[in-house]
Amino acid sequence: MIGWLRRVFRSNLNTSSTHTVSLRARYDAAATTPDNAQHWAQADSLSPTAALTPNVRRTLRNRARYEVANNSYANGIVATIANYTIGTGPVLQVRTANEDFNLRFERAWSEWCAMVDLPEILRIMRRCIVVDGEAFAILCDYPRQRTKVKLAIRLVEPEQISEGPASMLAQPVEGIVFDDYGVPAAYHVLRRHPGDISVTADIDYTYETIPADSVIHYFHRDRPGQWRGVPEITPALPLFSILRRFTLATAAAAETAANLAAVLQTDSAAYIPRDAERFARELVWQFVDLRPRSATVLPPGWRLSQMTAQHPTTTYGDFVYHLMSEIARCLNVPVVVALNDSSRANFSSGRLDLRNWYRSLEVERARIEASVLSRMAHR
Repeated sequence: MIGWLRRVFRSNLNTSSTHTVSLRARYDAAATTPDNAQHWAQADSLSPTAALTPNVRRTLRNRARYEVANNSYANGIVATIANYTIGTGPVLQVRTANEDFNLRFERAWSEWCAMVDLPEILRIMRRCIVVDGEAFAILCDYPRQRTKVKLAIRLVEPEQISEGPASMLAQPVEGIVFDDYGVPAAYHVLRRHPGDISVTADIDYTYETIPADSVIHYFHRDRPGQWRGVPEITPALPLFSILRRFTLATAAAAETAANLAAVLQTDSAAYIPRDAERFARELVWQFVDLRPRSATVLPPGWRLSQMTAQHPTTTYGDFVYHLMSEIARCLNVPVVVALNDSSRANFSSGRLDLRNWYRSLEVERARIEASVLSRMAHR
């Protein structure tokens, strides 16, 4: 920096003496003020291992699973992501000089895919990335498999990659054994799911150690040194709860307006008797049946007012659209796909949104090819 300043301001600097120049810069986002202190209260400098503790990952998984199971928007988005990413499954093309060999190899691949139901396995793994944050597949030989290739695939949930409750505090990364170079060497897999309802009071936490070359760990790594995944839908979980509350409030406002058809009002004191308590007891809050398709005449000073659901019904559609846009953004899904509704988009904008999404699908398919399919092929 000193040399650069000397070249620029050569005439103003005394080159025979040593100058100390200090550069001071200010970032508004680094300043803590009374206005933003609460917003940044949860910001920390934890490592990926310290931030993604077993309890944190378990809480995120449980909430994501609950939301996807009970929210039609969330369920539909997850299903759409899995269907569009995997489709009907990978297709193998062998291009050697021997056409007969190519045909027999491709036929054997198709038979094996159908036997193990590879497309469904890949769709489940893609769903797990969105909801659970990671997917584990164990590669093993199954002698009873009715194909020449005996390779079988067994999916396990993230809870089973563990040594039990004692390892949650003792192990830096639960369920993974690392070698001297910091690379996974083996995985500890519980024989039973910790959430199984057992007839016995004690839960079986026995596990088997499986070499890393027989385990496929498919997840998105967002930080260096991260070895366990976070649900992709995590940033949208608070927004789904807001959407649900707003929907219930809108429905409640409409029901309240529908239950009360009309209200009789008067501003004239002439019709209020001296005995106000008797008036309130006998006249106020009385219900009058109105005949359909008929007219009525009210006494002087009285008027009939009909209830209307003015509260959020007029803005409900816009609110859902913009909130779903924010929800879909963290999943790289266009809002027209998330809503399954293109009524607000024209042809060109719809194609542009889908083009960006197709690019993200290509990236995800390349990740699946490198992390999952290549591991199966080299087994």
